[in-house]
Amino acid sequence: MNNNERLYKISEIADIAKVNKTKVWRYIRDNNISERSMKGNAKLYSEYTKDVIIKAFSSESVHLATETKADTSRILLEQIDILKGELERKNDQLDKMQSLLDQQQQLNLSTNRQNEKLLDTSTNNTPSQDDSPSQNDDTDVLKPTESNSKWEETKTLKKGLFGWLRR
Repeated sequence: MNNNERLYKISEIADIAKVNKTKVWRYIRDNNISERSMKGNAKLYSEYTKDVIIKAFSSESVHLATETKADTSRILLEQIDILKGELERKNDQLDKMQSLLDQQQQLNLSTNRQNEKLLDTSTNNTPSQDDSPSQNDDTDVLKPTESNSKWEETKTLKKGLFGWLRR
């Protein structure tokens, strides 16, 4: 060991490299770098080791920054492509939905016109055989039985398709 040689702690190397102490410690552990000596519990490293570690972090940070920018731009472009595809699918769905709504409105309008015609013809005409009560029609009559003999019901005249609206 040379007495003139300056030794550095992990915290000093981290300050010079402008990184966290933990990063320096992990780099030393991962690369199996041994300390030059110990001062209490602190491990001391040589000038050469310090230079190697600092160089590793400076080239790594430049490489990582360049790589990170390229990766970020690539990822953003992929996301833009995905979002454009989703937007096109949504536009197609909206177009289909609009055409279905138009069809539904046309059907409703047609049905309403037919209903109005039926109402006009049924109110203008005298009741036909279909509109008069039938002797065999049991739907509107409650037949007396033992349990409901106290009740009295009469048949109501059927007045067309929408007769229940006029009640």
